[in-house]
Formats: sequence, structure tokens, C-alpha cells
Amino acid sequence: MTSSKIMENPMTLECKSKSDKTSSLEDRARTHTHTAMVSLARITAVVVGLLAVSNMVESVPNTNITTVLCNSGSFTAGDPFATSLAYVLDDLMGFTPSKNGYDYYNISPYPNAFAYGHARCNSSLISGDCTTCLRASKQALFSTCQSRIGARSVLYDCRIRYEQYPFNE
Repeated sequence: MTSSKIMENPMTLECKSKSDKTSSLEDRARTHTHTAMVSLARITAVVVGLLAVSNMVESVPNTNITTVLCNSGSFTAGDPFATSLAYVLDDLMGFTPSKNGYDYYNISPYPNAFAYGHARCNSSLISGDCTTCLRASKQALFSTCQSRIGARSVLYDCRIRYEQYPFNE
């Protein structure tokens, strides 16, 4: 009897030992999987954080003037073209930074003195930088081409043009 008990015990121990080994391997696999998932979650959080920060970073647009051209014709203060021009420039300033590709053409709605406009920003700018650049371009137009029926201001990162006739650039 004693010998049969000894035989049973090693088998039982051997079975328990295999079960313990399997259990230990499963535990290690679970731990490894959990660690990998935690690492993946951390990496994802870091990448998302970096993307969020990069979207908040604003670059400064290059507002150095490359060209300002003025039409030789001019208008006076009471001319209906002045109203049309004001509309066109305000519209260009308001809509160009929100347009896909920052490229926008427009026309004034006043048939007695049409004004046509176009504005474009470098597509690598963010919307706020496009607005900043267009302000500088508009300022260059007004300081150089006061009361002209057509003008073009080209800066490194943006441009504005207006005319009394339709055009394409």
C-alpha cells in the first residue's frame, strides 16, 4: 500500500506541476499582453498630445512685399466704385482664410460700378496667419495705390488684387 501511495503522489504532483507551469505561462502571457496594451495606450496618448500641440503652434507669415502694382486710373471719394471696392476687400478678408486652399475670387454686387477681387494665401499657413498676411497685403495696397481702380499687392505668403474688370490669375 505504501508503494501505491508513493506512485499516486508523484503522478498527482506531476500533474499539478504541469498545471502550475501552464498556469504560470498563461499568467505571464496575460501580463505581457497587459503591459503591451498599456504601452500602446501611452504611445497613443503621446502622439495625440503632440498632434494637438502642433495644431496650436502658429507660425509667423512672411509679410515681406515682393510686388505692388497700381492701375494708372483713379477714382474719387464719391465714386460708386469706392463702395464696390470696400465690399470686395472686406469680402476677400473675411472669406479667403476660411476657403479650402485659401484661394478666393469675388465680385461686388453693385451693378453701377463693379469691382472684382482675388486673394490667396500660402496653403501651408493656418487660417489666422492667412488673415494676418492679408491685412499686411491690404495695407500695402492702400499705402501705395491710394484711390486706384486696380491694384495688386504680392507678399511672400499672400496676395490681394482688385480691378474694375474681370480677371484670372
